[in-house]
Amino acid sequence: MTFVVGLTGGIGSGKSAAADEFAKLGATVVDTDAIAHELTGAAGLAVPEIRKLFGEKAIGPDGAMDRQRMRERVFADPAAKRTLEGLLHPMIRAESARRIAAALGPYVVHVVPLLIESPDYRRRVDRVLVVDAPEETQAERVRARSGLSEDEVGRIMRSQVPRAERLAAADDVIDNGGSRDALRIQVAALHQKYLQFARP
Repeated sequence: MTFVVGLTGGIGSGKSAAADEFAKLGATVVDTDAIAHELTGAAGLAVPEIRKLFGEKAIGPDGAMDRQRMRERVFADPAAKRTLEGLLHPMIRAESARRIAAALGPYVVHVVPLLIESPDYRRRVDRVLVVDAPEETQAERVRARSGLSEDEVGRIMRSQVPRAERLAAADDVIDNGGSRDALRIQVAALHQKYLQFARP
């Protein structure tokens, strides 16, 4: 059986940066957000069903799901959120399982933003790794990369599981409040630990 580390963290905590560092060291990264982007991209498998469920307005001129419009819609309408999740989550879970089964690295880093909230994903991982950063740092990073307003960022952060609850569920924690070099050093130490765990 492949040894699987579930990597999670709040928005703007630096999950992708940590996953990139693990990938450089040879781990196989399976990222649910990346899979979601593929499924909802221009030739994505989920696009015909999104069009059927939400109409032409849900699809942008490039043929991909209009993320901004759908984000606004699901925030305003819990039923729309449930419908979209009901479509995407099973597809993402199935593709994640396929990629984990096909992994060639010594272990898998499974990036799941909602890992703590999702019992199904929790059952799939051997360890929970939380990437943590102060909330002000998270908010600054999200605003810088997305152009979202302070209110929008605050709303997303409030909709996620509280930081204390996430940390309480962690087997391992990366403190990503500092530099990329500091992140790299922590990832390298955990990589050695995970190689030991992954040995048959």
